[in-house]
Amino acid sequence: MEKRVLTIQDASCVGQCSLTVALPIISACGVETAVLPSALLSTHTAGFTGFTVLDLTGEFPKIIEHWKKEKISFDGVYTGYVLASQIDYIKQICDELNNGPKIIDPVMADHGSFYYGFDEKFAEKMASLCYGADVILPNLTEAAFLLGEKCVLSGYDKDYIEGLINRLKDKLNVKCIVLTGVSFDDDSLGVCVYENGEFNYYFSEKIVRNFHGTGDIYSSAFVGAFVLGNSAFESAKIAVDYTVAAMKLTLDYANEHSYGVFFEKALPVLLNKLGITK
Repeated sequence: MEKRVLTIQDASCVGQCSLTVALPIISACGVETAVLPSALLSTHTAGFTGFTVLDLTGEFPKIIEHWKKEKISFDGVYTGYVLASQIDYIKQICDELNNGPKIIDPVMADHGSFYYGFDEKFAEKMASLCYGADVILPNLTEAAFLLGEKCVLSGYDKDYIEGLINRLKDKLNVKCIVLTGVSFDDDSLGVCVYENGEFNYYFSEKIVRNFHGTGDIYSSAFVGAFVLGNSAFESAKIAVDYTVAAMKLTLDYANEHSYGVFFEKALPVLLNKLGITK
């Protein structure tokens, strides 16, 4: 039986992020990808000015009722950038229409601060969405904010990382945590994965340039690999290697291509690692 995953996040008409990357990446993995846009934007919010935003919360209850009427269900739900007004609807979808893993990327903050429009109150709401999830994929800032703590971005050790994850696990009753943006030196960057009571780390070389949308690319590749039956740790490794490959392909074009990375050109790397192509 073929898998069908629902991803819930915003759609930028131009810009390599959110649904613009989730739909092609997960589909390329051979997984049917259904979408529920949380908002419609004319462009990505980074690297552009004067963009338009349309909140689509009003469509959620109508879409849910139509899905229920048509007896549509999903083999997994993956959320990214969503609004506070949508979280209760998302919980309903997960409870009533989802037959597979609940995977939450708690998109709201990075580099020690909230994204525009998000705050501590939203973090509490996001924590309620994360509760009981099969997998959550926070970065260091989001992990701390989910706990109501100040984030530590440097000078930490494994005890801090694993303590942070343990506190998240206990508070949110989460089965698996993939903590991104972990680094213990100046040359490498990677993840710590808590799965089946164990902590495992995976690192790649640190690309000394900030690219927009790489978190969405990473999470989408993780979801594709995970839904195909790979462990969380194996999925995390595949996603790291794929994201780094996409960043490397974009380095020579960084000045004129500042709003994302060439994830499309790196898809053969992902499919090769998944054993879909050789």
